[in-house]
Amino acid sequence: MRHQDRYLQISRVLTRHGLGYFIDALGLERWVRPDFQRIGRSSDRERYTRAQHVRLVMEELGPTAVKIGQILSTRPDLLSPAFQHELEKLQDSAKPVPGDVIRAAVREELGAEPEELFAEFADTPLASASIGQAHAAVLADGSEVVVKVRRPGVVEEVEGDLEILRALAVQASRRWSVAADYDVVGLASDFADTLRAELDYLQEGHNAERFGKNFAGDPDIRVPAVHWDTTTSRVITLERLRGMKISDTEALGRAGVDRSLLAARATRLLADMVFEHGFFHADPHPGNFLIEPDGRIGLLDYGMVGEVDERSREQLAMLLAAFDRRDPARIAAAFATIGITEHRVDRVRLTADTAHLLRTYEGLPLGRLKVGDVVRDVLAILRRHHLALPRNLALVVKMIVMTEGLGASLDPDFQLGRILGPYARRLVRRHLDPLALARRVRQAGVDTAALGVELPGQLVRLLDVLDRDGVAVSVRTDELEPLVARVERIGNRLVVGLVASAGIGALATIISTDADRLRPHEAKVTAVGVAVVGSLTAYLGWTARGQRRRR
Repeated sequence: MRHQDRYLQISRVLTRHGLGYFIDALGLERWVRPDFQRIGRSSDRERYTRAQHVRLVMEELGPTAVKIGQILSTRPDLLSPAFQHELEKLQDSAKPVPGDVIRAAVREELGAEPEELFAEFADTPLASASIGQAHAAVLADGSEVVVKVRRPGVVEEVEGDLEILRALAVQASRRWSVAADYDVVGLASDFADTLRAELDYLQEGHNAERFGKNFAGDPDIRVPAVHWDTTTSRVITLERLRGMKISDTEALGRAGVDRSLLAARATRLLADMVFEHGFFHADPHPGNFLIEPDGRIGLLDYGMVGEVDERSREQLAMLLAAFDRRDPARIAAAFATIGITEHRVDRVRLTADTAHLLRTYEGLPLGRLKVGDVVRDVLAILRRHHLALPRNLALVVKMIVMTEGLGASLDPDFQLGRILGPYARRLVRRHLDPLALARRVRQAGVDTAALGVELPGQLVRLLDVLDRDGVAVSVRTDELEPLVARVERIGNRLVVGLVASAGIGALATIISTDADRLRPHEAKVTAVGVAVVGSLTAYLGWTARGQRRRR
């Protein structure tokens, strides 16, 4: 079997850390040997929490698992805070690749020795991560650059692990109800796409260039230039930025940087990315910010980004408008519309949970409102109802929480709500703008017209199937039990009578029209369509009356 050794390693590591329930959920029990069980029992599991064990497992399983853990940490809608915070600790570091191997990779990819391409090229790396290794270099014109080289063999290693990840996700979706609720197969596919994008340095270069264009002329941010003549999918050359780490408060103080102003500036830039540009940096941790002496922000690492498309803007605006009205039913409806789930949403419970959330923060002025706390409470409600956010909105939420933490580390009096408030209000105003409403109504009209054009053809195909094959219906008995009980109480004759009368009424309507102008097949299709609609209408009216009587 392919990847047999890797399956054995995964099973062994999970067992050693006391995560046997994952063994069953992932279908790995056949790989567990008796000696694995002894290892698991002899380990000192009490030293760590379950969340810590998960992080340690990721670290032991190597680069792909570490990257997946980091990506998973950007999904607060899926993880409780304890697991999220542990996975945020995963460090993307690795043993350095020898200099001669890096030189060989540069030569193979760019067609010349590093000394021929650069005036200087340092063998000692600036940083060594699981996917690539960064080296300082100098161009012929004296410009300082950073050359990042992808590790040899990492693509093959990652692709093998991603194949295993998909297989395990399929097993988990069949064996574990939580995995089925959150569509882990789809999540695994999203993780794979994100990780593959990080492997492609051409994509990172295009991301950096796009940020540079978005912020062209902005004096508060500096995006490194991409040197395309020495950039490929395996090697990227970027302008080298120098400055202080944003987390080094002592250095910022010595340089005379106003930390309160810096916190507001960084937040404004990140808010512009989401609400104005629709293209944002999805990993704004302190290590990706360098602060120049004049307070300008240098932004690093463009491998993980997010986009807010028109649909995402509509979803955000819908949710913000519902919160603005303090209407729990509207908020619950927005949650149900935006969230992804395999289950029916209990709107009554969801509305009750939302009402409790509103009461919790009722009366608090914006200055005292901790956005991170509100976001965490909202995410807890979503998890309780098995609702997952679309990936791009999950990244937005993660970025907002990280931004508030970054701002608070610079300024104890930092108030994210004051900065985000105007952006949110502008987004809601655009959503409710008459032109925007007219555009949505026009689109709805187009969709309706398209449905009207397609419906006769669909009915023709339905009739052909009915004539040729008949109908086979597959139902779940647990879903039909309440309906069956209701029908038994009222009686089958009433149902049959209602449906039959609706069908007869529909056919009578057809006969009373200019049926002679229709071709026989068209008349047949139209009659069936009207009869079906009439029958369903009658049936729905009957059920609605029954529900009103029960209330």
